[in-house]
Amino acid sequence: MKSILNLCFIFHENSILLGLKKRGFGKGKWNGFGGKLEEGESIEVAARREVYEESGLKVHLTPEDKYGVLDFIYTDKTHEVHIYSTNQFKGTLLETQEMKPQWFNIEDIPYHTMWEDDTYWLPLLLNKKKFEGEFMFDKDKKLLTHCLECLS
Repeated sequence: MKSILNLCFIFHENSILLGLKKRGFGKGKWNGFGGKLEEGESIEVAARREVYEESGLKVHLTPEDKYGVLDFIYTDKTHEVHIYSTNQFKGTLLETQEMKPQWFNIEDIPYHTMWEDDTYWLPLLLNKKKFEGEFMFDKDKKLLTHCLECLS
């Protein structure tokens, strides 16, 4: 079974906004903001909604803000995740039941408390490179193999 998801990273000057996942899949890991599409939503609209629900921020996204598509393959499911990046946002940052947001200096990204795969593709996003890839995990969600291609 394959699900379509979105993930958005927000930047301001030399900082990236990450959220500490407080419950569910990925609990205890720092990540961007995102999730599943609701009935009738485009990926872009879902990404804007998820960012707002998880951080209180309203982001402006265009098709050009999409930097990658990654397949995350687990033993029981596959997630096709569309990755966005933006520095256009407004609103008041707040902690939600889902996420605890925090700004990090780009040089201090907490890779050690993020998903293993982030060390491979997040540097491409930071350098505004387009990419696609596939990451396969075992039953304990440990990274087994990966294939990543830079498209720009």
